[in-house]
Amino acid sequence: MTTRLTFPSGGERCAAWLTLPQAAAPHPVVLLIHGGGATHAMMLDQYERWFSAAGFAVLAFDFRHLGESDGEPRQLMSLSRYFQDIDAALAFIRTRPELDAARVALWGTSFGASHVVATAARRDGIAAAVIQCPILQGRAPALSGGFGHLLRFTGPIVSDLLCAALGLGRRYVQIVGRPGELAFVNVAGAYEGWMSVVPPGVMFDGRITAGAGLSMLLYDASAKARQVRCPLLVCVSDRENLTKPEIALRVAAEAPLGRAIRYPTDHFQVYHPPFVERIVADQIAFLTEHLDPE
Repeated sequence: MTTRLTFPSGGERCAAWLTLPQAAAPHPVVLLIHGGGATHAMMLDQYERWFSAAGFAVLAFDFRHLGESDGEPRQLMSLSRYFQDIDAALAFIRTRPELDAARVALWGTSFGASHVVATAARRDGIAAAVIQCPILQGRAPALSGGFGHLLRFTGPIVSDLLCAALGLGRRYVQIVGRPGELAFVNVAGAYEGWMSVVPPGVMFDGRITAGAGLSMLLYDASAKARQVRCPLLVCVSDRENLTKPEIALRVAAEAPLGRAIRYPTDHFQVYHPPFVERIVADQIAFLTEHLDPE
């Protein structure tokens, strides 16, 4: 059973969803961290079902400014706020008597994998971490369209930062688009793949504030791999189309307790049959080994 809750972060509220298994409490916990600009409505419910059936409590949430969470302006992507929200989610876990705060794993998909690696590198007490189709360098998706494509964002980024400083509102760009469109990711197949994780009837706001792109481009969580002290499972997409799979393999090799499993998938096939069940089964086996559910 999944219960919708909220928890405080930075003076605002994050929308959260807590799914409990049928075993006796306290439960080990898997904290789900979604990809860039994505929300709980975008297929996290399937992971809640699978992980809770395996004996784990599952906490998912929307970052502030996105989805059902508080925050203005809407569609702001802020690394500092992302980390505040993750820390707030971990603090929330400690307040719940049915959850075992000594057995918490982080799970991140796509750009959320960067936040998992960075959080596991800076925090003690994380029991395990799992990442899939990981984007571990913020510049990688934008550069997949070529350096010229990246230069097209200079104007929107500068304009948005000036508007924000002057209180004139924000300038938005699309996260994902078709080839030739002004979107941070516009490689062939990316738009269709992205929309494949938006269920029918769900409204997806595909904008982000343009200025957010600057901090994202400079973000390199892969450099933190050696500082990740917990066991780390890296689920690598060998046909990755938004980044280089070699980056994920290097992170698994450099993390002291890292392990890589490779799959013949692109960035978006990991969410769908026939691959998703196989990938989740490997993740459950790893989490069971390190979190010891009843």
